[in-house]
Amino acid sequence: MKKVAVVYHSGYGHTERQAKAVAEGAAAVAGVTAQLVSVADADKHWDDLAAADAIIFGAPTYMGSVSGDFKKFMDDSSKAWFASAWKDKLAAGFTNSGSQSGDKLNSLIQLMVFANQQGMLWVSLGLMPGNNNSKGSVDDLNRLGSFSGAMSQSNVDQGAEGMLESDLKTAAHLGRRVAEAALRYSRG
Repeated sequence: MKKVAVVYHSGYGHTERQAKAVAEGAAAVAGVTAQLVSVADADKHWDDLAAADAIIFGAPTYMGSVSGDFKKFMDDSSKAWFASAWKDKLAAGFTNSGSQSGDKLNSLIQLMVFANQQGMLWVSLGLMPGNNNSKGSVDDLNRLGSFSGAMSQSNVDQGAEGMLESDLKTAAHLGRRVAEAALRYSRG
């Protein structure tokens, strides 16, 4: 049985809803279990993260970067880094912001660099961009056109219940993709 951990921070509930979709996508793959880990509880889960085959990182994009709470988690992972505890694990990332761009790509790059520093192997979204022609729609998967990870956009005047289903389906796709990759990849 392969294990996928989804580590996230959510300030207003949107990124948590996205994290749940990622975990549901991963858990839908036979032979894979998924575990949600809020960075607020990370101190209780370092052993779980060390035992995971893949870790998917998620944070809201605030001011063009991952949230401060997620950055603290990154900094706190220095013991895992020093021990190479996550070396050769699969990694991926997702983010949410209020704007369609919101500089979310910078957050995904920040998560990718973090995973690379940990010696992890980054898994891309693996979807062509949606909603990029006259026949496209906001209902398309990957409507925001990301390749590096899953992006979602939430209106700043709506709670997490107002998130677009297409963004949540894109997040679930990322979870499935990482889970399927974990089944194919064996760390030796």
